[in-house]
Amino acid sequence: MSRFWTFLTSLHSLAGPLVMLLYPLYASVIAIESPGKEDDEQWLAYWILYSFLTLTEMVFESVLEWIPIWYSAKLLFIAWLVLPQFKGATFIYERLVREQIVKYGILRGRHPDGKGKKKGEQEAS
Repeated sequence: MSRFWTFLTSLHSLAGPLVMLLYPLYASVIAIESPGKEDDEQWLAYWILYSFLTLTEMVFESVLEWIPIWYSAKLLFIAWLVLPQFKGATFIYERLVREQIVKYGILRGRHPDGKGKKKGEQEAS
């Protein structure tokens, strides 16, 4: 049983970098090279959320180390963000992050649809 547990621990440790970094890096390159825009939005949203999660972890590291299932919960959450069947990153960005960005006026000078000003269009003051 000891060897099996060691194998599971190693597999769990390897899953994090694969799910959180390697696959998203690969998928981001594929998205950049594809002609469509939808996959670009998914991966930009993923990197925004991943960066926010990483910064949050840095701030609350001393608290999170006391939560035994934190790494597993984080891995499951990241898998939901990453997997194309769920498009979790796009969902979270559109429902939570974008709403806050618009609410606090971070997107000033841009249209509500996120497209920005057209050439020659004057900014209304």
